[in-house]
Amino acid sequence: MTTVLTARLSLAPLDRSLAEHLVCGTPRPRDRWGPGYPDDGDRAGARRFLRLLAEDGDPGPFGAYEIRVREDGVAIGGAGFHGPANAAGRVTVGFGLIPAARGRGYAAEALRALLDHARAHGARGVDGDADRENVASQRVMAAAGMRFLREDDRLCHHAVTWPIADPTGPGRTR
Repeated sequence: MTTVLTARLSLAPLDRSLAEHLVCGTPRPRDRWGPGYPDDGDRAGARRFLRLLAEDGDPGPFGAYEIRVREDGVAIGGAGFHGPANAAGRVTVGFGLIPAARGRGYAAEALRALLDHARAHGARGVDGDADRENVASQRVMAAAGMRFLREDDRLCHHAVTWPIADPTGPGRTR
């Protein structure tokens, strides 16, 4: 997997070593972690990534990423996919930032980059959800271009779907 860059962020792909250090909460000598990183969500994402590696192998472009500020390389959160695309070509995404990094537009910037990344790698759409009371994450998904689908007793579900290019002519979709 390659690093995904935005104007202010670097989304560095997790590998086994980094994921193991995230689960343990111990940085490698070269790692620069912001205060409170990794949190429970980051550790859960790293465990999911390690499980995916063990069960299915490398997820390719649909893995997990550490969100770093490009200016100083400090890790401020995590984002990524829950695994390869399903039979319908859809992937599920998750994201989170440490409290000190919130409110600066970083989450929406990272999510937009991952949506573009998913589309560029053949995904037909991306799904995401947030706890009903987590209004900030719901706003991030909306700001990144995902639309609200529905809510249940616990979660609000969002998604984005891209049209299939029509092979009969340029610019056509079906």
